[in-house]
Amino acid sequence: MRNYTSVTEFILLGISNSEGLENMLFVLFLVFYVFALLGNLLIFLTILASPNLHTPMYFFLGNLAVFDILFPSVNSPKMLDCLVGQSRTISYQGCASQIFFYHTLGCTECFLYTVMACSTMAYDRFVAICYPMRYTVIMNHRLCTCFTVGTWLGGFVHGSILTFLIFKLPYCGPNEVDSFFCDIPVVLLLACADTSLAQTVSFTNVGVVALTCFLLVLASYTRIVISILKIISSEGRHRAFSTCSAHFTSILLFYGPVILVYLRPASSPWLDSVVQVFNNVVTPSLNPLIYSLRNKEVKLALRKVVSQAMQPLGYKE
Repeated sequence: MRNYTSVTEFILLGISNSEGLENMLFVLFLVFYVFALLGNLLIFLTILASPNLHTPMYFFLGNLAVFDILFPSVNSPKMLDCLVGQSRTISYQGCASQIFFYHTLGCTECFLYTVMACSTMAYDRFVAICYPMRYTVIMNHRLCTCFTVGTWLGGFVHGSILTFLIFKLPYCGPNEVDSFFCDIPVVLLLACADTSLAQTVSFTNVGVVALTCFLLVLASYTRIVISILKIISSEGRHRAFSTCSAHFTSILLFYGPVILVYLRPASSPWLDSVVQVFNNVVTPSLNPLIYSLRNKEVKLALRKVVSQAMQPLGYKE
């Protein structure tokens, strides 16, 4: 049996080919990160404070806003630290935590998008359009809560299995992670044992699951488009297509990078860094715009909430 000297910390090499651009990237990513936090927090509080938004669709949008606060917070603070020249080291436990929370939250959001498309966004619209009298009976709060708990449990199991498989392997050096955060493809390269099982499971659990979820979403939106085309009113069709196109754009922005990173046969550090930055920072900051601020009901509720918050300060509309 071989003796291994266990690695106690890893060194994050940062974003590939970013030498000399650190200050500019720090400002850019900080703006995106702050916008993601504030934008999603504002959307969540607006939905929470507005009784007219307590419907299945907005229930799931509120959950999405929570995920888009938590998800970029897993890796962005450390990335920003590295860009301003702070310590690039991360402890063994910190690296394991990054992988666990990144994949737990990422998988939960993946499942949530699928649920939103297959069971709420598409089904919700279908029921509201085709069976308006049965809408509140079919899409009730209990069903929505069960869907949400299911997505959380699925994400937790997914993240736990991957983290266990990755960190039961021995790591004896080198300890340089070729990325700005710990993720499965770059950490497995540092293992001192056979990684075939971990690679197979991660390929299946991340890439194949994401691709399957995306295909389910695509099939669901195909059905809802067919239903929309049956609407007689041109205004109704326009509103429905506008909503669906915004939702589908957000879904593409989420699933695209995941499928690209985990299903691509050859690895490219520069392309991986660009895709992961987009997935970690940019997409969560765009979701408030794509999902909610284009929505008339949310904009009216948001205006009302802001107005009520300003009244104690002496401001009036």
